[in-house]
Amino acid sequence: MEQQKEILDKAKERLAQAGSKRRQKLSGEGKFAYWVIAPALVLVLGIIIFPLAVNFIYSLKNMELISAHRGEFVWFSNYIQVLSNQEFWAALGRTIYFTVVSLIIETVLGLLIALLLNERFFGVSFLRTIIILPWAIPEIVNGAMWRWIYNPEYGVLNAVLMKLHFISTYHSWLSDPLMAMNMVIIADAWKMIPLAVIFFLAALQMINKSSYEAAMVDGAGAFKRFFVLTMPYLKPTILVIIVMRTMEKFKAFGVFYSITRGGPADGTMVLTYTAFNKAFSNLQYSIAATYAYLIALVIVVLTVIYVKTLKNDGDLND
Repeated sequence: MEQQKEILDKAKERLAQAGSKRRQKLSGEGKFAYWVIAPALVLVLGIIIFPLAVNFIYSLKNMELISAHRGEFVWFSNYIQVLSNQEFWAALGRTIYFTVVSLIIETVLGLLIALLLNERFFGVSFLRTIIILPWAIPEIVNGAMWRWIYNPEYGVLNAVLMKLHFISTYHSWLSDPLMAMNMVIIADAWKMIPLAVIFFLAALQMINKSSYEAAMVDGAGAFKRFFVLTMPYLKPTILVIIVMRTMEKFKAFGVFYSITRGGPADGTMVLTYTAFNKAFSNLQYSIAATYAYLIALVIVVLTVIYVKTLKNDGDLND
């Protein structure tokens, strides 16, 4: 019995020593890991966290350059001032219109193009390659290009429509507020449709082809195959696109800056451009910071709703 007890004690001692060495090794690896990610943490802190904190403080203070009370805390007075101003709600309405219409165009056309590129025909590989080109163009460059296309005197759009006899005289496409917003939507959609195509095409490539073959044997038509077989696979992809693009739409700035500068008659003055004007034209830094945080709040709320919808949809599919 004593011999067995001695063997057990030695075994426990060896296990304890091994555990101590393992903890020391893990501790050393943990320190090394912290040193590796330290530069990234510093960048995140300096580029993201610190500006967010400073911006939030600005939204709670009076930072107007011409104010005698500059630097004083006003707490949530800036938020009350912005939310009680019709200018904010008008800009929010334009932003929602821009977001909804753009999402519909990008999702529908992106899905149709992806369905086309999912088929086998001569040149499909080449088309799949070049479809990414509009998305690769920088936003400012894209906006400048479309501004030239919409030019009322020598724009390509007027020239093409005149040749096709769709219009009899040159039009000023950016002179009417609603028309200008729709023209910006077209320019933005042209650039971002390829992203939706890539997502949809990737999802379509994952669908089991044998299901389509069996449905065709059973006499199912193209529409029935699409709605019964294809759409259930594409629902998660559609929600992912909606979440990503909604966040980007509410932050859209470059396309408005390069095409309309918020005009005409504030017809394209969305939330981001309004915040830009408050900061750099009116020098109302507190109000601009308040706009920025309200935009972020709207994006967070919409993202939470979309994510919950995506989760519930996944639970139902399971």
